[in-house]
Amino acid sequence: MAAAIVDSSVGDLDGVLEAAEKQGGGAVLLLFLGDRIPSIGQSWCPDCVRAEPVIYKEVESAGHKVTLVRVNVGDKPTWRDPAHPLRIDPRFRLTGVPTLIRWSSGTILDRLEDHEAHLADKVRRLVNTPNKIVNP
Repeated sequence: MAAAIVDSSVGDLDGVLEAAEKQGGGAVLLLFLGDRIPSIGQSWCPDCVRAEPVIYKEVESAGHKVTLVRVNVGDKPTWRDPAHPLRIDPRFRLTGVPTLIRWSSGTILDRLEDHEAHLADKVRRLVNTPNKIVNP
């Protein structure tokens, strides 16, 4: 099925999320990652390096439309700051990277934290679980 990957940073996340939700018709997933080190082309975060291929494989093999928003949280010192915007944002309250979130209408439906974001069965479940139906 169709999978779209959109890159974002902390500063433009709200606009990217709004655009992803407006496109509709599929799941919106947020993947929070440590920034890539240009000289090696990988994140400074070893857990991110381990989880990314698993997540991309499950997103690509999903039987429905998926938009994966990759959010770079910054370099290691920036991320370690307890006042990091994504640590204190009440919508996300991140404690580690990578974190994979299933998002719908401004709400977290499900999430995988850094210690489980590399487990294919858990990623598959998060990617393929239908959004909750909300009765008006």
